[in-house]
Amino acid sequence: MATATESQFAKPVTAAVVLAAGADDASRQLLSESLSDSTVAELALANVRSVVPASHIVVVTAAGDEALRERLGADLTYVTQAQPVGTVDAVLAAREAIPADAEALLVTYADTPLLRTDSLRGLLNRHHLAGADFSLLTAVIDQPLPYGRIERDDSDKVSGIVEPEDLGAEDALLHEINVGSYVAAPARLFSQIDALAAEGEHRLTEVARKFIKDGAEVTTYRGLDPDEVQGINTPEELQQAADIVLKRLFMPKKDTDTTIKFGTGGWRAVIGEGYTLGNLRRLCQAIANEATRQGIEHKGVVIGGDRRFLSRESAEAAAEVFAGNNIPVILLPDDVPTPLVTFAAPYTGSAYGVIITSSHNPPEWNGVKVFRADGSLPLDEETDRYQDEANALSVDEVISLDLALARKAGMVVDKPLTDPYVDAIEKIIDVDAVRGSDLRVIVDPMYGTSQLTLGTILSDMRVRAEFIHASHNPLFGGIAPAPDLQRLSSLINIIKKSDGDFDLGMATDGDSDRIGIVDETGEYISTNDLLLLLYWYLHEVRGEKGGVVRNLATTHLLDRLAAHFGEESRECKVGFKHVTAGMEDIDAVLGGESSGGLTVRGWILGKDGIFACALVAEMLARTGKKISELREMIYEITGRLYTEEAGVPATPEMRVAVPRRLEADPLTHIGPYPVESISHLDGTKIVLENDNWALLRFSGTEPVLRMFVEADSPEKATELMDWLKGFVTA
Repeated sequence: MATATESQFAKPVTAAVVLAAGADDASRQLLSESLSDSTVAELALANVRSVVPASHIVVVTAAGDEALRERLGADLTYVTQAQPVGTVDAVLAAREAIPADAEALLVTYADTPLLRTDSLRGLLNRHHLAGADFSLLTAVIDQPLPYGRIERDDSDKVSGIVEPEDLGAEDALLHEINVGSYVAAPARLFSQIDALAAEGEHRLTEVARKFIKDGAEVTTYRGLDPDEVQGINTPEELQQAADIVLKRLFMPKKDTDTTIKFGTGGWRAVIGEGYTLGNLRRLCQAIANEATRQGIEHKGVVIGGDRRFLSRESAEAAAEVFAGNNIPVILLPDDVPTPLVTFAAPYTGSAYGVIITSSHNPPEWNGVKVFRADGSLPLDEETDRYQDEANALSVDEVISLDLALARKAGMVVDKPLTDPYVDAIEKIIDVDAVRGSDLRVIVDPMYGTSQLTLGTILSDMRVRAEFIHASHNPLFGGIAPAPDLQRLSSLINIIKKSDGDFDLGMATDGDSDRIGIVDETGEYISTNDLLLLLYWYLHEVRGEKGGVVRNLATTHLLDRLAAHFGEESRECKVGFKHVTAGMEDIDAVLGGESSGGLTVRGWILGKDGIFACALVAEMLARTGKKISELREMIYEITGRLYTEEAGVPATPEMRVAVPRRLEADPLTHIGPYPVESISHLDGTKIVLENDNWALLRFSGTEPVLRMFVEADSPEKATELMDWLKGFVTA
């Protein structure tokens, strides 16, 4: 028996009648027009399905229109309007098909695909909460659309609906329109419809007027998005509607978007919105399910967390889910770098490695990276399975075991793996070669996780290292912990003011898988240049022959150097999983990306800022040269190219407009420079002569449109970047 509170807040059983019969062949043809990947009618019904269960949706179609029924699905109820004699008659045709338990009836149209789901939900909610007899959806517009205008009295109650042809000068300020979606109790609605039908009235608008005239309690829900009432009567309007649909697909969903979505670097979301412990548990359950299906659950998982808010609590919650599924867990104590977990998966023979981190994202974010048994990132088809199953799971389907019980049962073992990770690095890095070099470095871990591991390695090398920003600060000093030029000002200034006290400045990002370098003069060294130096060093000094793999946003000077060595170079999509896959394909000695990630053959299948810092120290010690000297030497081989990077917020409009404009007007020149080719491998890369290029790419981890250029001179690079900025904001 329901309690008083349950009865008070219970929502009425709602049914819907969707009018899809059309007044003529043209209006019926409109329903089958394509908008994005769906038709007009399919999108309209998708909105209704979001607020009314399919079992309670009745679709009124024209006689013989079987194609529409096939498109919309067999789970809906269909009735036929024998003759197109008006919307009142169409609703009457649905009367007998409306479920008997329906307490509220939504009437709407199949040719209004741009109505927002939240507007329909708001209309139903307002009708229920206000105890209204009749409710209608309205919108405020500033264009002359052929809709009735809403009149209101001094108390803001609806007092009338004025048809467009009846608008006079006194109605010039009436900008609120009747959209045409209504809600009422079925019995009350059909009572009014019967009375009007007897008078020969065929329009539903008259039903609304009758409720108003009779003094019924009439309420409205006002849609505030002008896109909702975009007309679709011409090819041009159909294209505008398609743009609106695409724009909405990319619209960032704030507090209502709680789904799990993997990008190029794992799942990341704002804490308290998408990133919650509930979502984390569902994701871990999906991964546990996959392990069980594959028969690898006995291998267990290794789990760690970085220094972000909720990382320790998240690592423990993840451990509880895996333990609840009888999957053994190695739980790494304290905070750890991402590359340590990458290393730990194959080192411990685990089925998966899981790290709680949002990498270099701002401090309000957190997330999860998952590694396979060999330490590689899963490919898209795998992460799609994780996220799809996780999003389909309910909280009740998550199997969990309290952490204290899991530890007592031996299903969760707390075990540090810092020493094996450091030892493994020192087997590859020539520690002895650095000892005695008297290197002096300053390190900025950006309040992240590298100070223990990198500090140990530098100490073993007898490198004199000074650390800044090494304390535990989940706010990361108020900035995103990304080791780029804009965020390393403290490191740069210290070196510039040190009067030659430091040979090198090193930085790692929040989870320590990216590197940033500042030379002895205080100049920031781009990762593009660093990759060039390390490739030369590995190939020429360490004698490790092989090609190089870079993502498409990384310098083409690597290709020139590979050609000089007689080695292969390969370009791949953004995402380090694509870099490591390419390295395996061509047995490359080095793989990297301009955003600070790199690895070498024989090390982990993921980027590692700690290993990279150690390798740079070895390079300086063995060559006896400064970074600035090495750069000039390499430029003598490759020549010089200059890069610029920029990013702008990826508005929904840009996500629609930029690709469409590129398709509609194929580029032959950027300014005066002829285009040699265009690649759509990942975004749009425009290749010019002499290894010059420009790239537009929407980020896979943030709502940002990224722009990259590389050119023969700084002036040309700026010119190309200005062109890109002008193109995307035009």
